[in-house]
Amino acid sequence: MMLGESIRVSGDWFYLAFVENNGMAFGLEFGGEYGKLFLSLFRIVVVGVMTYFFFKQVKQNKLHKGLVLAFSLILAGAIGNIIDCMFYGLIFNDSIAQVATMFPAEGGYGTFLHGLVVDMFYFPIVETYLPEWVPLWGGEFFTFFSPVFNFADASISTGVGVFIIYQKHFFK
Repeated sequence: MMLGESIRVSGDWFYLAFVENNGMAFGLEFGGEYGKLFLSLFRIVVVGVMTYFFFKQVKQNKLHKGLVLAFSLILAGAIGNIIDCMFYGLIFNDSIAQVATMFPAEGGYGTFLHGLVVDMFYFPIVETYLPEWVPLWGGEFFTFFSPVFNFADASISTGVGVFIIYQKHFFK
């Protein structure tokens, strides 16, 4: 797929869309090229430290199995997005107005730790115009659940959701 293309999977509520972002939630950016490098290195350090302490606790059998599941989902998603940031720019050329080539002769579009994260799941469950009486946004077009996300994002969100819902069971 080319950047910005989408394929309808089911009705008007589920699409596979090809979107790239700098790796922050909702496509936010952080300080240009050096900000991207800092963000990538920061993530690697945080995930490394979290993984170390997580495995230490698991080996001592001190954690509730539900907490292990939640934390595993969060770590797996974070590692998946880090892998995209690390290698995607090295492996593919850009997808602007073309289908990207894997391992192009001229090299990828980015350098190590400067790759973009690919998002692909899009669920515009409701698309409508807001009623005129709604303050500030009345009459504007509105899409309920407009973020495009990937499997790693879903894993992180599910892990955080499980943690929030069941935290009282995890920490009796």
